[in-house]
Amino acid sequence: MIYLKTLLNVIDNSGAQVVECIKVLRHNPKSCAHIGDQITCVVKQARPTNVDSSSASSAAQASNRVKRRDICRAVVVRQRAPFRRPDGSVVRFDDNACVLINKNGEPLGTRISSVVAKELRDLNYNKIVSLAPKTF
Repeated sequence: MIYLKTLLNVIDNSGAQVVECIKVLRHNPKSCAHIGDQITCVVKQARPTNVDSSSASSAAQASNRVKRRDICRAVVVRQRAPFRRPDGSVVRFDDNACVLINKNGEPLGTRISSVVAKELRDLNYNKIVSLAPKTF
């Protein structure tokens, strides 16, 4: 369950490493976010940008799309709180993780470095599922 001020790991190559949830984009403002829900977040920790602009390649600039203090949207792909699947199994991940997206729901990064929950496929986040190395 992701509430206000919850810290999440970012598992794509958009440039952010840790984000903080500042709003859950649901109908009920007091509710918490679960896997597949969109949140608004602020980047707390980001990868350092290349200072030397003469040697910076376009690939390195493309991987750092967000900077510290940027406000962006994200999709929750893993949560520490246990949740029940429709088949009756209970699943719990080791950390809270998200993938940064744009307003259309497409991921900002081009790679996803870790596993994501298979519920994302049912919620039409097919691009995120296809970029992930494994769904669990």
